[in-house]
Amino acid sequence: MRILKQLFKPKSKNSMIRNLNPYEVKEILDSGEKVRLIDVREEWENNLARIEGCELFPLSKFNNEYDKLGKDESLIVYCHHGNRSMTVCNFLLKQGYSNLVNLRGGIALWALTVDPKIKQY
Repeated sequence: MRILKQLFKPKSKNSMIRNLNPYEVKEILDSGEKVRLIDVREEWENNLARIEGCELFPLSKFNNEYDKLGKDESLIVYCHHGNRSMTVCNFLLKQGYSNLVNLRGGIALWALTVDPKIKQY
């Protein structure tokens, strides 16, 4: 729990989004703490490469699907390079979500650093 609180703690009071590197995200996932790993890429991208345990919420359908995410849940959001996921994190922040992590570098950096078995595309 200590790891999770430390990693989800925002750098400033104005920002509730943490932009963490793949090693930091892996540490959270490996800690056993309850978090949801959200993939906002499109279905075809998820079919090519995915991080085990992710839930697919494609950006193209996100406005109709995001209410399935609890505002009190810890959410780690990722995409291909980290840009779409940061857009989603900013949107969720405006909707009242607060425990948000963006995977910096997305699945591309994850595949280069944490899991080289994941296909690059």
